[in-house]
Amino acid sequence: MTPAFQDFQFAFGRHLRDPRRHPRPAGVPARRAAIYGELLYNNLEGFLLACFPLTRRILGERRWPRLMRAFFREARCHTPYFREIPREFLRWLLETDPLPVAVPPWLRELAHYEWAELAVDVMEADVPAHDPAGDLLDGIPVPAPALMNLAYAWPVQRIGPDFRPRKPAATRLLVFRDAADDVNFVELNAVSARLVALLQEGGRTGRQTCLAIAVELGHPDPQAVLAHGAALLEELRLAGAIIGAKK
Repeated sequence: MTPAFQDFQFAFGRHLRDPRRHPRPAGVPARRAAIYGELLYNNLEGFLLACFPLTRRILGERRWPRLMRAFFREARCHTPYFREIPREFLRWLLETDPLPVAVPPWLRELAHYEWAELAVDVMEADVPAHDPAGDLLDGIPVPAPALMNLAYAWPVQRIGPDFRPRKPAATRLLVFRDAADDVNFVELNAVSARLVALLQEGGRTGRQTCLAIAVELGHPDPQAVLAHGAALLEELRLAGAIIGAKK
């Protein structure tokens, strides 16, 4: 049996989430409950607007509030941290089917793309010992510690007020935080994304990684793959996605 004050908290929480279905607990004035409910909703929406401005713009003045109200009413967050609210919203968005409003087929991926910037920005990651000028072919390349290697079915990086895709287009993006703590996006192709994935596993030199890809591709000229791979490794180092070679 729960204490009376907890019963009150649960009842009040249910009312704040969904006042149409759950009555106010006894002794709670209607005006105060309404003000408190709006404060909670506005705070919640504020966190989400900061992370999903494009998703909000796509959905517009009618569908966005309906989606927010449904999230406020139905979602059960798994963390007490305010900065994790966008991740909780994204989890709910990905797992809820059908959603309470009609959305384009690419909207969930767009929301994930927007969230990835915040996720990398706040990602806690230790910087391993490395030589910034180290040999990326004969040494072991070290990717930026805060990095996500992402694949989407839609061209999410192009979606905006002036572009709404009609057909899927496989898209691979590298999102990373550089040495200046700025978040950057780099578009990759399937082969370069595979190279980054192998680098993330660690333990291989750049040369071994490139030659492993040549084997996977069944390429007739492994040295050509090696040359392209060497150039790509240097490009990624220049961009900040690779911070050097392992010491």
